[in-house]
Amino acid sequence: MPPFAGSNGIHHDSSSNIVTIDVGGQLFQTTKQTLSLAGSKSFFSKISNSDHTFIPFVDRDPELFSILLSLLRTGNLPSKAKAFDIQDLIFESQFYGIEHLLLNSQSNPSQFDAFNLEKSSVLPLSGRDSPAAISTTPCGSLHVAHGSKVTSFDWSLQRKSTILTQFMAIDSLLALSPAVAAAGATDFSGLQILDLDKGFVKDTLNWENVTRSGSTVQAIGTSPEHLFTSFESSRRNSNCIMVYDLNDNLRPVSKIGHYEIFGADLDSAIPATKLQWVESHNLLMASGSHSGPSGVSGNIKFWDIRSGNVVWELKEKVDCFSDVTVSNVLGAMFKVGVNTGEVFFADLRNMDADHPWVCLGDGRKVINGKKEGFGCKVESQGNQVFCSQGGNLELWSEILIGPVENRESDFPERVFRKNLMGRAKDMGGNRITNVNFGGSKMFVTRKDQQCVEVWSSVRSF
Repeated sequence: MPPFAGSNGIHHDSSSNIVTIDVGGQLFQTTKQTLSLAGSKSFFSKISNSDHTFIPFVDRDPELFSILLSLLRTGNLPSKAKAFDIQDLIFESQFYGIEHLLLNSQSNPSQFDAFNLEKSSVLPLSGRDSPAAISTTPCGSLHVAHGSKVTSFDWSLQRKSTILTQFMAIDSLLALSPAVAAAGATDFSGLQILDLDKGFVKDTLNWENVTRSGSTVQAIGTSPEHLFTSFESSRRNSNCIMVYDLNDNLRPVSKIGHYEIFGADLDSAIPATKLQWVESHNLLMASGSHSGPSGVSGNIKFWDIRSGNVVWELKEKVDCFSDVTVSNVLGAMFKVGVNTGEVFFADLRNMDADHPWVCLGDGRKVINGKKEGFGCKVESQGNQVFCSQGGNLELWSEILIGPVENRESDFPERVFRKNLMGRAKDMGGNRITNVNFGGSKMFVTRKDQQCVEVWSSVRSF
């Protein structure tokens, strides 16, 4: 705890609820209740709980202190904070032990406003490699895999660090914390757990099939309790999904979806290339696709990780997904058709096993072999769905319809509408390759560009 001194000759009534503090020669008054909001381990707590008879003196900048005192009082930064560099406020908040309050005011997921997102800044990356994968934490810190490197940004996006890994090129990246990430590649055996602060491999997770061959990573996912990894043998003749315990040093818990490929069984030869935990149903969604002479085919499976059984499976052959995601809030699954490029949804609350997909766009579009949806991405955040179409972003939202008396069905038709995102100057450009969310921001990467776009709905600095 940083020390403070008493001001000579200035007496203070320790029994009063009013607290006077001398910061850099300027007097501030507040209440003990306000100071208690900083937390028991903060510098303010020490001042509030002291019974000295002199006004405490703190040798710090009074202007910055004024900003942080307003943060304590209201939970938000005052408008005059825009005159200061965010990094100065971070350093000062760390001194007083209230960085968590500053973070909450600037990078809170509850502040995410999809309809007001605009491209606010660009984060440049070193080297010639464009981002292959990005991953975020709830507080808004960002990790970017580009080539053999991982570059990390703290929640303020002001502090940046880069480490060099053993991979030739990282294909999968998942943040486990602001300082730890899981990384894998489709041409390098094993999943590596990286310490991003110190730049070393904390652990390597492997899976071996019956032939004892190495295994490469096809996808990584996580739930509050488990880490999921999709492995494929280096000979590409077997695959599985491993489940690890996040709370027990990544101890292997179970193995699901283990397939040994024999002959021309293409369905079982497709490893999962996307893993997503569906919290609303307590299931793991695993999807993968394969391009062959007859077109693109794939499968989507929902796994009960406790029993190791598939609860629901969809085989895709006509307009297979280019990408697929599940929205826990909307209780629905969304895909982009690789051939038509249109967005489809399937209602998880009322799934039609034979015809699950409903086209949200032009359902009359003819499949002409052009693969208009190739490379398109679809992700959900809250009750919104984001879809990339080339260099543009679409925002899909459900239109809420009021209660209707005497409905014939318990599951009425659901209606979604599309909006194009960004200002005119933000639209177009190179094809979007990644979309992710952290704190109150959205992060976007594009083909052949060595940077990450930051789309923000909170303009603080």
